[in-house]
Amino acid sequence: MTSARLPLFPLNAVLFPGLVLPLNVFEERYRAMMRALLDIDASEPRRFAVVAIRDGSEVARTAPGMPDPTSLPEKGPAAGFGPDPIKSFHPVGCVADAASIRQRGDGSYELMVTGTTRVRLHSVDASGPFLTAETEELPEDPGEEAEALAEGVLRAFRSYQKRLAGARERSLTTTELPDDPSVVSYLVAAAAMVDVPTKQRLLEAPDTTVRLREELALLRAETAVLRHLPSLPAVELTQAPTHPN
Repeated sequence: MTSARLPLFPLNAVLFPGLVLPLNVFEERYRAMMRALLDIDASEPRRFAVVAIRDGSEVARTAPGMPDPTSLPEKGPAAGFGPDPIKSFHPVGCVADAASIRQRGDGSYELMVTGTTRVRLHSVDASGPFLTAETEELPEDPGEEAEALAEGVLRAFRSYQKRLAGARERSLTTTELPDDPSVVSYLVAAAAMVDVPTKQRLLEAPDTTVRLREELALLRAETAVLRHLPSLPAVELTQAPTHPN
């Protein structure tokens, strides 16, 4: 297994391999991370780990708040994540490759990242200006039925998409979808309109077959529910929101 110490970027979202995610960075701890990444030669990958938050907030409090209006906000790289930050995060995240990092005039940053490989967190270090984590790369095992399941998942995904967006709206059904089962599994996991714990469970699946099997059941169930709901507005399933930090 490949292990590495990487900067850690917690989000109230799940990043999947192969998927693109825009980020908006304005807190000092993450500005420090961006400065460190920009110090890396442009010919080398600028990588960090994105992990979904189990208990905590993307953005630390910057003013006194409830229930004690006089309490001071937390400071430092682990602000908002408690005395043992690793307990606030899900155990499996995804390495992000920052294709572009742009600093704004106010000192904040905007960047576009692409998920590459899954990693498991072994420890989190809050001693520096930003969080870092000791990570272990998780290989993607296809399992025994991935190819057959991928075809069924794509059919179910098309039906699900039509129910979400309306048959007359443009959607992924008009574009070419991938053939690789693992890519299919990650695309569907990212595009499905489900909560973070469900997406996290899909990210952590032990192999592609298990992930696809769960997605097939999920898509069929969600499509059945949508069939009995009033018309919904069109949803752009592949457009990820910009996340604050």
